[in-house]
Amino acid sequence: MSQGLLSSELSPVSFRGKILGFCREGLGTGQCLSSPVLLIALFSEWLRLLPFLGVLALLGYLAVRPFLPKKKQQKDSLINLKIQKENPKVVNEINIEDLCLTKAAYCRCWRSKTFPACDGSHNKHNELTGDNVGPLILKKKEV
Repeated sequence: MSQGLLSSELSPVSFRGKILGFCREGLGTGQCLSSPVLLIALFSEWLRLLPFLGVLALLGYLAVRPFLPKKKQQKDSLINLKIQKENPKVVNEINIEDLCLTKAAYCRCWRSKTFPACDGSHNKHNELTGDNVGPLILKKKEV
């Protein structure tokens, strides 16, 4: 009794004339194909095309690459070109109590000839590189 019930409920799923498995009648093919073996068999044609499609994609990229915009190279890739190059890290310490002026400007572009004080060299640097760096300005508070 179970043999007749089993054979009437299941129908074969075939691909290219080969029976890959069985599916219950009344279910859609998407519900029958939950087995990885069935899925790989049905998509084996696409799997065979993957290396070919990969080579085509690579050739397409190599053909288009000369027409892609190139990266702009900066005129000055280093920020500090000449100040204390023998030191691994340039650190200047200034005590705020020692500021006798009401206002002091300190260089942040590393181009100043009076480093660490600013002499306005950042203006030329900004014109050449399109940068917008300015000095660090320290002011004493009026009491």
